[in-house]
Amino acid sequence: MSELYHPPIKRSVEIAGHKTSISLEPLFWDELRRATQSERIPLNALVARIDAERLTAPDAPGLAGAIRQWLLARRIAAEDRGQ
Repeated sequence: MSELYHPPIKRSVEIAGHKTSISLEPLFWDELRRATQSERIPLNALVARIDAERLTAPDAPGLAGAIRQWLLARRIAAEDRGQ
């Protein structure tokens, strides 16, 4: 249970040719990796997609927050579909 409350880990990603770092808890990094496998796209591509989507929001959150929200919305949608 201690891994559930692990502090964020910073990792570098590349979005549109620019490197940036994102700090996420290991739980979210694991879930993001599962999403890339499920969608069959590289991590950088998925993060870039989430980034582009968040920028269309009227009050866009930061990238790390947007990733967390995207992952939760994805999980809820899967549960609603019975997966």
